[in-house]
Amino acid sequence: MDLAYLTELPMAEFAERRRRVFTQMANNSVAVLFSAEEQTRNNDCNYPFRQESNFWYLTGFNEPSAILVLIKQGDRQESVLFLRPNDPLMETWHGRRLGIEKAPSALNLDKAFDIADFEKIFPELTQNLSCLYLRPTQQDCAKARAEFCAKLPHFSEQENFALILDEMRLFKSRAEIALMQQAAQISALAHIRAMRETRPNRMEYEIASEILHEFNRHGARYESYGSIVAGGENACILHYTENDQPLKDGDLLMIDAGAEFAMYAGDISRTFPVNGKFSDAQKDIYQLVLTAQKRAIELLVPGNCVQDVNAEVIRIMVEGLVELGVLHGDVETLIQNEAYRPFYMHSLGHWLGLDVHDAGSYSKDRNNADRNSKKRDRPLEPGMVITVEPGLYLSEKLDIPEKYKSIGVRIEDDILITEYGNKNLTSAVPKEMEEIEALMAEK
Repeated sequence: MDLAYLTELPMAEFAERRRRVFTQMANNSVAVLFSAEEQTRNNDCNYPFRQESNFWYLTGFNEPSAILVLIKQGDRQESVLFLRPNDPLMETWHGRRLGIEKAPSALNLDKAFDIADFEKIFPELTQNLSCLYLRPTQQDCAKARAEFCAKLPHFSEQENFALILDEMRLFKSRAEIALMQQAAQISALAHIRAMRETRPNRMEYEIASEILHEFNRHGARYESYGSIVAGGENACILHYTENDQPLKDGDLLMIDAGAEFAMYAGDISRTFPVNGKFSDAQKDIYQLVLTAQKRAIELLVPGNCVQDVNAEVIRIMVEGLVELGVLHGDVETLIQNEAYRPFYMHSLGHWLGLDVHDAGSYSKDRNNADRNSKKRDRPLEPGMVITVEPGLYLSEKLDIPEKYKSIGVRIEDDILITEYGNKNLTSAVPKEMEEIEALMAEK
Protein backbone atom coordinates (compact mmCIF):
# COMPACT_ATOMS: atom_id res chain seq x y z
CA MET A 1 0.00 0.00 0.00
CA ASP A 2 1.49 3.34 -1.11
CA LEU A 3 0.62 5.65 1.77
CA ALA A 4 1.77 8.74 -0.14
CA TYR A 5 -1.25 8.51 -2.46
CA LEU A 6 -3.79 7.08 -0.03
CA THR A 7 -7.27 8.57 -0.48
CA GLU A 8 -9.24 6.18 1.76
CA LEU A 9 -8.64 3.49 4.30
CA PRO A 10 -8.63 -0.12 3.03
CA MET A 11 -11.43 -2.31 4.35
CA ALA A 12 -8.81 -4.53 6.02
CA GLU A 13 -8.09 -1.72 8.48
CA PHE A 14 -11.71 -1.58 9.65
CA ALA A 15 -11.67 -5.36 10.11
CA GLU A 16 -8.47 -5.11 12.15
CA ARG A 17 -10.08 -2.50 14.37
CA ARG A 18 -13.01 -4.81 15.05
CA ARG A 19 -10.57 -7.61 15.87
CA ARG A 20 -8.90 -5.34 18.43
CA VAL A 21 -12.29 -4.51 19.93
CA PHE A 22 -13.05 -8.23 20.32
CA THR A 23 -9.82 -8.74 22.28
CA GLN A 24 -10.97 -6.12 24.82
CA MET A 25 -14.57 -7.27 25.19
CA ALA A 26 -15.62 -9.57 28.01
CA ASN A 27 -16.69 -13.10 27.14
CA ASN A 28 -20.43 -13.60 26.58
CA SER A 29 -20.86 -9.98 25.57
CA VAL A 30 -22.20 -7.85 22.72
CA ALA A 31 -21.24 -4.33 21.64
CA VAL A 32 -23.77 -2.18 19.80
CA LEU A 33 -23.01 0.95 17.80
CA PHE A 34 -25.46 3.18 15.94
CA SER A 35 -24.96 5.14 12.74
CA ALA A 36 -25.81 8.81 12.31
CA GLU A 37 -29.21 9.73 10.94
CA GLU A 38 -30.01 12.26 8.24
CA GLN A 39 -30.68 15.70 9.68
CA THR A 40 -33.38 18.03 8.38
CA ARG A 41 -32.18 21.49 7.33
CA ASN A 42 -35.63 22.79 6.48
CA ASN A 43 -38.79 21.46 4.83
CA ASP A 44 -37.92 18.51 2.52
CA CYS A 45 -34.21 19.39 2.63
CA ASN A 46 -31.48 17.58 4.59
CA TYR A 47 -27.99 18.61 5.53
CA PRO A 48 -25.25 16.64 3.72
CA PHE A 49 -24.97 13.31 5.51
CA ARG A 50 -21.89 12.71 7.63
CA GLN A 51 -21.42 9.37 9.35
CA GLU A 52 -21.05 9.16 13.12
CA SER A 53 -17.32 8.91 13.71
CA ASN A 54 -17.25 5.81 15.92
CA PHE A 55 -19.55 3.93 13.57
CA TRP A 56 -17.31 4.88 10.65
CA TYR A 57 -14.23 3.89 12.64
CA LEU A 58 -15.42 0.27 12.88
CA THR A 59 -17.27 -0.12 9.56
CA GLY A 60 -16.22 2.36 6.86
CA PHE A 61 -19.94 2.40 5.97
CA ASN A 62 -21.41 5.77 5.03
CA GLU A 63 -25.18 5.29 5.12
CA PRO A 64 -27.73 6.32 7.75
CA SER A 65 -30.11 3.99 9.59
CA ALA A 66 -27.62 1.25 10.41
CA ILE A 67 -26.53 -0.64 13.52
CA LEU A 68 -23.30 -2.57 14.09
CA VAL A 69 -23.45 -5.53 16.47
CA LEU A 70 -20.27 -7.25 17.68
CA ILE A 71 -20.76 -10.60 19.45
CA LYS A 72 -18.13 -12.38 21.53
CA GLN A 73 -18.95 -15.78 22.99
CA GLY A 74 -16.07 -18.19 23.45
CA ASP A 75 -14.59 -18.73 20.00
CA ARG A 76 -17.55 -17.01 18.38
CA GLN A 77 -16.67 -13.51 17.18
CA GLU A 78 -19.32 -12.17 14.84
CA SER A 79 -19.67 -8.78 13.16
CA VAL A 80 -23.29 -8.17 12.21
CA LEU A 81 -24.74 -5.16 10.41
CA PHE A 82 -28.34 -4.03 10.30
CA LEU A 83 -28.95 -1.68 7.38
CA ARG A 84 -31.51 -0.48 4.87
CA PRO A 85 -32.37 -2.95 2.08
CA ASN A 86 -32.16 -2.07 -1.58
CA ASP A 87 -35.23 -0.15 -2.75
CA PRO A 88 -35.34 0.80 -6.46
CA LEU A 89 -37.89 3.57 -5.95
CA MET A 90 -36.11 5.20 -3.00
CA GLU A 91 -32.74 4.84 -4.72
CA THR A 92 -34.11 6.61 -7.79
CA TRP A 93 -35.04 9.58 -5.62
CA HIS A 94 -32.31 9.63 -3.00
CA GLY A 95 -29.29 7.66 -4.22
CA ARG A 96 -27.83 4.17 -4.20
CA ARG A 97 -27.78 1.84 -1.20
CA LEU A 98 -25.30 -0.93 -0.54
CA GLY A 99 -28.05 -3.36 0.42
CA ILE A 100 -28.21 -6.45 2.61
CA GLU A 101 -26.91 -8.96 0.08
CA LYS A 102 -23.69 -7.08 -0.75
CA ALA A 103 -22.87 -5.78 2.72
CA PRO A 104 -21.01 -8.81 4.19
CA SER A 105 -18.51 -9.12 1.34
CA ALA A 106 -18.15 -5.38 0.73
CA LEU A 107 -17.49 -4.58 4.39
CA ASN A 108 -15.79 -7.80 5.58
CA LEU A 109 -18.69 -8.60 7.91
CA ASP A 110 -20.18 -11.95 8.93
CA LYS A 111 -23.90 -11.22 8.55
CA ALA A 112 -26.32 -8.49 7.51
CA PHE A 113 -30.01 -7.98 8.22
CA ASP A 114 -32.76 -5.50 7.45
CA ILE A 115 -32.74 -2.58 9.90
CA ALA A 116 -36.51 -2.96 10.18
CA ASP A 117 -35.99 -6.36 11.82
CA PHE A 118 -33.56 -5.19 14.51
CA GLU A 119 -35.97 -5.43 17.46
CA LYS A 120 -36.89 -8.98 16.39
CA ILE A 121 -33.47 -10.40 15.50
CA PHE A 122 -31.23 -8.71 18.10
CA PRO A 123 -32.72 -10.61 21.09
CA GLU A 124 -32.31 -13.88 19.18
CA LEU A 125 -28.66 -13.13 18.35
CA THR A 126 -27.82 -12.24 21.95
CA GLN A 127 -30.07 -14.46 24.06
CA ASN A 128 -27.19 -16.31 25.75
CA LEU A 129 -25.07 -13.21 26.38
CA SER A 130 -24.83 -11.39 29.70
CA CYS A 131 -22.84 -8.19 29.06
CA LEU A 132 -23.89 -5.25 26.86
CA TYR A 133 -21.52 -2.54 25.61
CA LEU A 134 -23.19 0.72 24.64
CA ARG A 135 -21.81 4.15 23.93
CA PRO A 136 -23.62 7.17 25.41
CA THR A 137 -25.38 9.05 22.63
CA GLN A 138 -27.63 12.09 22.25
CA GLN A 139 -29.22 10.98 18.98
CA ASP A 140 -32.94 10.32 19.50
CA CYS A 141 -33.30 7.27 17.26
CA ALA A 142 -30.13 5.66 18.59
CA LYS A 143 -31.12 6.50 22.15
CA ALA A 144 -34.44 4.72 21.76
CA ARG A 145 -32.77 1.63 20.32
CA ALA A 146 -30.10 1.66 23.03
CA GLU A 147 -32.82 1.75 25.67
CA PHE A 148 -34.48 -1.23 23.96
CA CYS A 149 -31.21 -3.19 24.15
CA ALA A 150 -30.55 -2.23 27.76
CA LYS A 151 -34.00 -3.41 28.88
CA LEU A 152 -33.53 -6.96 27.60
CA PRO A 153 -33.62 -9.12 30.76
CA HIS A 154 -30.68 -11.38 29.93
CA PHE A 155 -28.14 -8.52 30.15
CA SER A 156 -26.98 -8.48 33.76
CA GLU A 157 -24.04 -6.12 33.07
CA GLN A 158 -23.63 -2.95 31.04
CA GLU A 159 -20.32 -1.36 30.04
CA ASN A 160 -19.37 1.96 28.44
CA PHE A 161 -18.18 1.17 24.90
CA ALA A 162 -16.54 4.60 24.71
CA LEU A 163 -13.77 3.48 27.07
CA ILE A 164 -12.59 1.02 24.41
CA LEU A 165 -13.22 3.13 21.32
CA ASP A 166 -11.82 6.42 22.61
CA GLU A 167 -8.54 4.82 23.63
CA MET A 168 -8.19 3.10 20.26
CA ARG A 169 -8.97 6.25 18.29
CA LEU A 170 -6.41 8.26 20.24
CA PHE A 171 -3.51 6.39 18.59
CA LYS A 172 -3.34 6.78 14.82
CA SER A 173 -2.18 4.06 12.44
CA ARG A 174 0.26 4.71 9.59
CA ALA A 175 -2.64 4.88 7.15
CA GLU A 176 -4.57 7.31 9.35
CA ILE A 177 -1.50 9.53 9.66
CA ALA A 178 -1.13 9.55 5.87
CA LEU A 179 -4.73 10.74 5.48
CA MET A 180 -4.32 13.32 8.23
CA GLN A 181 -1.20 14.66 6.55
CA GLN A 182 -3.24 15.18 3.39
CA ALA A 183 -6.04 16.87 5.35
CA ALA A 184 -3.41 19.13 6.92
CA GLN A 185 -1.76 19.93 3.58
CA ILE A 186 -5.07 20.80 1.91
CA SER A 187 -5.95 22.97 4.89
CA ALA A 188 -2.58 24.69 4.56
CA LEU A 189 -3.12 25.45 0.88
CA ALA A 190 -6.47 27.01 1.70
CA HIS A 191 -4.94 29.28 4.35
CA ILE A 192 -2.26 30.38 1.89
CA ARG A 193 -4.98 31.16 -0.66
CA ALA A 194 -6.86 33.17 1.96
CA MET A 195 -3.79 35.28 2.68
CA ARG A 196 -3.33 35.99 -1.01
CA GLU A 197 -6.99 36.88 -1.56
CA THR A 198 -7.52 39.10 1.49
CA ARG A 199 -7.71 42.86 1.05
CA PRO A 200 -9.71 45.71 2.58
CA ASN A 201 -13.45 45.88 1.87
CA ARG A 202 -13.82 42.23 0.94
CA MET A 203 -16.42 40.38 3.02
CA GLU A 204 -15.50 37.74 5.55
CA TYR A 205 -17.71 35.23 3.72
CA GLU A 206 -15.83 35.89 0.48
CA ILE A 207 -12.64 34.68 2.12
CA ALA A 208 -14.54 31.72 3.59
CA SER A 209 -15.62 30.80 0.05
CA GLU A 210 -12.01 31.01 -1.16
CA ILE A 211 -11.07 28.54 1.58
CA LEU A 212 -13.82 26.08 0.66
CA HIS A 213 -12.93 26.39 -3.02
CA GLU A 214 -9.35 25.38 -2.25
CA PHE A 215 -10.56 22.44 -0.15
CA ASN A 216 -12.70 21.20 -3.03
CA ARG A 217 -9.93 21.64 -5.60
CA HIS A 218 -7.81 19.12 -3.72
CA GLY A 219 -10.43 16.47 -3.00
CA ALA A 220 -11.75 17.64 0.38
CA ARG A 221 -15.45 18.20 -0.24
CA TYR A 222 -16.28 19.45 3.25
CA GLU A 223 -14.93 21.53 6.09
CA SER A 224 -14.10 19.63 9.24
CA TYR A 225 -16.01 22.37 11.13
CA GLY A 226 -17.58 25.72 10.25
CA SER A 227 -14.79 28.06 9.19
CA ILE A 228 -14.11 31.06 11.41
CA VAL A 229 -13.19 34.15 9.36
CA ALA A 230 -13.05 36.95 11.89
CA GLY A 231 -11.88 40.47 11.16
CA GLY A 232 -10.89 42.94 13.87
CA GLU A 233 -13.00 42.72 17.05
CA ASN A 234 -14.75 39.59 15.72
CA ALA A 235 -11.56 37.62 16.42
CA CYS A 236 -12.26 38.12 20.13
CA ILE A 237 -15.30 35.83 19.75
CA LEU A 238 -13.73 32.38 19.95
CA HIS A 239 -16.26 30.50 17.83
CA TYR A 240 -17.35 33.36 15.58
CA THR A 241 -19.11 31.87 12.54
CA GLU A 242 -21.33 34.66 11.16
CA ASN A 243 -18.57 35.63 8.69
CA ASP A 244 -20.76 38.47 7.40
CA GLN A 245 -18.74 41.65 8.01
CA PRO A 246 -16.49 43.70 5.70
CA LEU A 247 -12.75 43.52 6.27
CA LYS A 248 -11.35 46.86 7.39
CA ASP A 249 -8.04 48.42 6.47
CA GLY A 250 -5.80 48.31 9.54
CA ASP A 251 -7.50 45.32 11.17
CA LEU A 252 -6.17 41.82 11.66
CA LEU A 253 -8.01 38.84 10.20
CA MET A 254 -8.05 35.63 12.23
CA ILE A 255 -8.97 32.47 10.30
CA ASP A 256 -9.59 29.11 11.94
CA ALA A 257 -10.41 26.57 9.21
CA GLY A 258 -9.68 22.97 8.34
CA ALA A 259 -10.47 20.53 5.56
CA GLU A 260 -12.03 17.12 6.09
CA PHE A 261 -10.26 14.61 3.86
CA ALA A 262 -11.40 10.97 3.82
CA MET A 263 -13.27 11.70 7.08
CA TYR A 264 -10.14 13.03 8.87
CA ALA A 265 -9.91 16.61 10.10
CA GLY A 266 -7.40 19.34 9.52
CA ASP A 267 -7.42 22.35 11.88
CA ILE A 268 -5.32 25.47 11.35
CA SER A 269 -5.51 29.02 12.69
CA ARG A 270 -3.59 31.94 11.29
CA THR A 271 -3.82 35.68 11.96
CA PHE A 272 -2.64 38.31 9.50
CA PRO A 273 -3.20 41.97 8.56
CA VAL A 274 -6.05 42.75 6.15
CA ASN A 275 -3.85 45.28 4.32
CA GLY A 276 -0.75 43.08 4.32
CA LYS A 277 1.26 45.01 6.92
CA PHE A 278 1.33 44.48 10.68
CA SER A 279 1.11 47.63 12.79
CA ASP A 280 3.49 48.03 15.74
CA ALA A 281 0.77 47.18 18.26
CA GLN A 282 -0.29 44.13 16.23
CA LYS A 283 3.33 43.00 16.09
CA ASP A 284 3.58 43.18 19.89
CA ILE A 285 0.64 40.85 20.48
CA TYR A 286 1.34 38.58 17.52
CA GLN A 287 4.98 37.99 18.48
CA LEU A 288 3.95 37.15 22.03
CA VAL A 289 1.51 34.48 20.84
CA LEU A 290 3.99 33.15 18.31
CA THR A 291 6.74 32.85 20.93
CA ALA A 292 4.38 30.92 23.21
CA GLN A 293 3.22 28.64 20.39
CA LYS A 294 6.74 27.81 19.22
CA ARG A 295 7.79 27.02 22.79
CA ALA A 296 4.74 24.78 23.21
CA ILE A 297 5.66 22.85 20.07
CA GLU A 298 9.17 22.32 21.43
CA LEU A 299 7.73 20.84 24.62
CA LEU A 300 4.98 18.65 23.15
CA VAL A 301 7.04 15.47 23.04
CA PRO A 302 6.64 11.97 24.50
CA GLY A 303 6.54 11.99 28.28
CA ASN A 304 5.36 15.58 28.65
CA CYS A 305 1.70 16.48 29.23
CA VAL A 306 -0.52 19.23 27.89
CA GLN A 307 -1.17 20.59 31.37
CA ASP A 308 2.50 21.35 32.03
CA VAL A 309 3.08 22.78 28.56
CA ASN A 310 0.06 25.04 28.94
CA ALA A 311 1.49 26.32 32.23
CA GLU A 312 4.64 27.35 30.35
CA VAL A 313 2.54 29.08 27.69
CA ILE A 314 0.62 30.99 30.36
CA ARG A 315 3.87 32.14 31.97
CA ILE A 316 5.25 33.40 28.66
CA MET A 317 2.07 35.30 27.86
CA VAL A 318 1.65 36.81 31.33
CA GLU A 319 5.26 38.02 31.34
CA GLY A 320 4.71 39.52 27.90
CA LEU A 321 1.44 41.22 28.83
CA VAL A 322 3.11 42.77 31.87
CA GLU A 323 5.94 44.11 29.68
CA LEU A 324 3.39 45.60 27.29
CA GLY A 325 1.45 47.27 30.08
CA VAL A 326 -1.69 45.21 29.51
CA LEU A 327 -1.38 43.46 32.87
CA HIS A 328 0.07 45.05 36.01
CA GLY A 329 1.62 43.39 39.03
CA ASP A 330 3.77 40.45 40.07
CA VAL A 331 3.88 37.69 37.45
CA GLU A 332 3.51 34.83 39.96
CA THR A 333 0.54 36.50 41.64
CA LEU A 334 -1.12 37.23 38.31
CA ILE A 335 -0.76 33.59 37.28
CA GLN A 336 -2.06 32.33 40.61
CA ASN A 337 -5.08 34.65 40.36
CA GLU A 338 -5.67 33.69 36.71
CA ALA A 339 -5.52 37.35 35.67
CA TYR A 340 -4.82 36.15 32.14
CA ARG A 341 -8.32 34.65 31.78
CA PRO A 342 -9.90 37.69 30.06
CA PHE A 343 -7.19 37.40 27.37
CA TYR A 344 -6.57 33.62 27.15
CA MET A 345 -9.64 31.68 28.18
CA HIS A 346 -9.31 28.36 26.35
CA SER A 347 -6.93 25.42 26.59
CA LEU A 348 -3.73 24.92 24.63
CA GLY A 349 -5.09 22.32 22.21
CA HIS A 350 -7.15 19.19 21.65
CA TRP A 351 -6.88 15.73 20.11
CA LEU A 352 -7.43 15.62 16.36
CA GLY A 353 -8.64 12.79 14.13
CA LEU A 354 -12.02 11.77 12.76
CA ASP A 355 -13.45 14.63 14.81
CA VAL A 356 -11.87 18.04 15.11
CA HIS A 357 -12.25 17.63 18.89
CA ASP A 358 -11.31 13.99 18.79
CA ALA A 359 -11.86 11.10 21.18
CA GLY A 360 -9.56 10.23 24.06
CA SER A 361 -8.97 11.07 27.70
CA TYR A 362 -6.52 13.85 28.56
CA SER A 363 -6.17 12.52 32.09
CA LYS A 364 -3.78 9.93 33.52
CA ASP A 365 -6.94 8.13 34.55
CA ARG A 366 -7.68 6.44 31.24
CA ASN A 367 -11.12 5.44 32.47
CA ASN A 368 -12.02 9.12 32.52
CA ALA A 369 -13.94 9.49 29.25
CA ASP A 370 -14.68 13.17 29.87
CA ARG A 371 -12.78 14.93 27.10
CA ASN A 372 -13.48 18.30 28.74
CA SER A 373 -11.88 17.37 32.05
CA LYS A 374 -9.60 20.12 33.36
CA LYS A 375 -7.00 17.50 34.26
CA ARG A 376 -4.71 17.21 31.25
CA ASP A 377 -1.89 15.36 32.91
CA ARG A 378 -1.66 12.35 30.59
CA PRO A 379 1.88 11.87 29.24
CA LEU A 380 2.03 12.20 25.46
CA GLU A 381 2.85 9.10 23.42
CA PRO A 382 3.78 8.41 19.77
CA GLY A 383 0.75 8.18 17.50
CA MET A 384 -1.25 10.92 19.19
CA VAL A 385 -2.21 13.98 17.12
CA ILE A 386 -2.91 17.24 18.94
CA THR A 387 -3.47 20.86 18.01
CA VAL A 388 -1.34 23.66 19.46
CA GLU A 389 -3.31 26.90 19.55
CA PRO A 390 -2.49 29.55 22.13
CA GLY A 391 -4.24 32.86 21.59
CA LEU A 392 -4.68 36.34 23.01
CA TYR A 393 -7.96 38.22 22.66
CA LEU A 394 -7.88 41.90 23.58
CA SER A 395 -11.50 42.96 23.25
CA GLU A 396 -12.50 46.61 22.96
CA LYS A 397 -14.50 46.08 26.16
CA LEU A 398 -11.39 45.51 28.28
CA ASP A 399 -9.60 48.17 30.32
CA ILE A 400 -6.30 48.04 28.41
CA PRO A 401 -4.17 50.48 26.40
CA GLU A 402 -6.21 51.79 23.46
CA LYS A 403 -3.68 50.70 20.85
CA TYR A 404 -4.17 47.03 21.75
CA LYS A 405 -7.98 47.00 21.66
CA SER A 406 -9.77 44.78 19.10
CA ILE A 407 -6.67 42.66 18.48
CA GLY A 408 -7.35 38.93 18.51
CA VAL A 409 -4.55 36.53 17.63
CA ARG A 410 -4.61 32.74 17.48
CA ILE A 411 -1.92 30.61 15.84
CA GLU A 412 -2.65 26.90 15.50
CA ASP A 413 -0.82 23.91 14.06
CA ASP A 414 -1.49 20.15 14.04
CA ILE A 415 1.22 18.10 15.75
CA LEU A 416 1.88 14.37 15.44
CA ILE A 417 3.70 12.98 18.48
CA THR A 418 6.51 10.73 17.29
CA GLU A 419 9.16 8.51 18.83
CA TYR A 420 11.69 11.28 18.21
CA GLY A 421 9.62 14.26 19.36
CA ASN A 422 6.92 15.58 17.07
CA LYS A 423 6.11 16.45 13.49
CA ASN A 424 4.26 19.62 12.53
CA LEU A 425 1.71 18.51 9.91
CA THR A 426 0.73 22.09 9.03
CA SER A 427 4.09 23.82 8.78
CA ALA A 428 3.45 24.74 5.13
CA VAL A 429 1.46 27.81 6.20
CA PRO A 430 3.66 30.83 7.02
CA LYS A 431 3.42 32.20 10.54
CA GLU A 432 6.50 34.43 10.86
CA MET A 433 5.37 38.02 10.31
CA GLU A 434 7.86 38.80 7.56
CA GLU A 435 6.86 35.61 5.69
CA ILE A 436 3.17 36.52 5.89
CA GLU A 437 3.81 40.05 4.66
CA ALA A 438 5.93 38.74 1.78
CA LEU A 439 3.24 36.24 0.76
CA MET A 440 0.51 38.86 0.85
CA ALA A 441 2.63 41.22 -1.21
CA GLU A 442 2.76 38.64 -4.01
CA LYS A 443 -0.92 39.14 -4.81
